[in-house]
Amino acid sequence: MTRRRWIADKIEGKQAFLHAQNAEHLTKVLRARIGQEFEVVAENRVYLGRIKQVSEREVVFELSQELESVEAEAKSGITLWLAVFKFDRMEWAIEKATELGVAQIVPLIAQRSDAHLVTASQKRAERWRRIAKEASQQSRRSMPPEVLDPVKLKQALASANGARVILSEYEKERQLGVVLREFYPAEPISLAVGPEGGWTEKELEAFSSAGWKAASLGPNILRAETAAIAALAVVAMIRDSSG
Repeated sequence: MTRRRWIADKIEGKQAFLHAQNAEHLTKVLRARIGQEFEVVAENRVYLGRIKQVSEREVVFELSQELESVEAEAKSGITLWLAVFKFDRMEWAIEKATELGVAQIVPLIAQRSDAHLVTASQKRAERWRRIAKEASQQSRRSMPPEVLDPVKLKQALASANGARVILSEYEKERQLGVVLREFYPAEPISLAVGPEGGWTEKELEAFSSAGWKAASLGPNILRAETAAIAALAVVAMIRDSSG
């Protein structure tokens, strides 16, 4: 039987701790009991953890057998550059992108990102990190992706490296799969998805000047969150077939 996996909130010697929502979920929903065993991620290792103490505020595990290392997963090398859009949809995209194995998520402040959302996004990053952590545990990842604070496009373009691809509705000929095959097996891969309304011409020019390659997902106009997940599925397919 596959055990549920948890990412420890705190480590002390051979003990690992879950706090807040993790502890509450394990206690109330899964009705955890002393003596139950789960997989626990602690200090870049996955251990067999036996519950030693349990309450709605804190669950304490006694760590024993080391099951695996998580270093390989940490090097997946895929960064999703995600322009800020409506939070409920963006949270869904972050959750699903985590399940699909991205290593990093960078929220972008684009010209067509709603001004109110941009202002609120500065206080939203911690919630996005929590969503990524919960999705990592659900999908049995050993560590969550790094979710950065929102950044402006100019700042983001200066920090990106490796193979860089931007989804653009103006690109009519070059499909994402074709563009990706030009890069693989090179990593890391950066993939940029625009806001509701798409990228402006000025932004597309800035991406092009910074060495990003434009790619298409086909003739249909997709919502931002749909485009992000569809693109990551294509990345996974190309990566696996190239490996």
